[in-house]
Amino acid sequence: MIMTKFATFAAALGLTATSALAGGYVAPVVEVEPVIVEEQPASSNAGLVVPALLLLGVIAAVASDDDDS
Repeated sequence: MIMTKFATFAAALGLTATSALAGGYVAPVVEVEPVIVEEQPASSNAGLVVPALLLLGVIAAVASDDDDS
């Protein structure tokens, strides 16, 4: 009789323990947002070079004006 109670208790304990630990440890999954780097377009000095060349041309034209009045 004591063995029957012990066997029943052991079977119940064994069934509950296996269902509780059936999955094992699962590491949490952490999703990281990707970092998006927006590159700035390469700055060119063409916006400054053209007006500077035009200004130099005007200065050269005024300087070379050989008007004998």
